[in-house]
Amino acid sequence: MSATVLNIHEFYNELKNAGFNEQQAEVIANIQGKTANAAIEKSQADIAQVKHEYRLDDITTNKDLDARIKETELKIELVKADLQRDIESVRKEIEIVRKEISDSKNDLIKWFVGTAFAIASIGFMFARFFTHGVL
Repeated sequence: MSATVLNIHEFYNELKNAGFNEQQAEVIANIQGKTANAAIEKSQADIAQVKHEYRLDDITTNKDLDARIKETELKIELVKADLQRDIESVRKEIEIVRKEISDSKNDLIKWFVGTAFAIASIGFMFARFFTHGVL
């Protein structure tokens, strides 16, 4: 504002040098000063309004970002829960397959032992028949 007062004073002096009397120069300089001050105040108010709106936009943006972050965190938690369920399901499937493999192994051993016993029995039978001359 002090620069505005200095400019008004210079404007007053220029008016006097241009041929205006002191009263005319003072009235014109005061009107010019009031107009300049009003323009400056209006500009400052406009700047303050723009700054305020910008801050409101930032606040809104920050709120939007916070909401998006929370939404993303919830989605992550849901995905984690789904993955946990999938992991448990896979573990159950693995246990079922292990049990089936174990059962198959046991069945295979039973068949192998049974088959070996049958072959041995047949072998002993042939050996007995051939050694005793039954045929």
